[in-house]
Amino acid sequence: MIIVPVKEGENIERALKRFKRKFERTGVVKELRNRKAFIKPSVERRKKRQHAVYVQQMQDNEE
Repeated sequence: MIIVPVKEGENIERALKRFKRKFERTGVVKELRNRKAFIKPSVERRKKRQHAVYVQQMQDNEE
C-alpha cells in the first residue's frame, strides 16, 4: 500500500502528484499490461535478440 503523508497547509494537487509518482515507480500498471496477454517464451527470446541486434547496430553507427 502506498502512503503519502500530507503536511498541514500543503496543496492537495502536489500530494496527488507525489502519489502518482510513487505509484508509477512501483510498476503496477506495467505488470498488469504484461500479464494481460501471454507471450510465448520463444517469441520473448526472439524479441530480446532482435533488440540486442538493434542496439549493437546503433552503437556501431555512432563510431
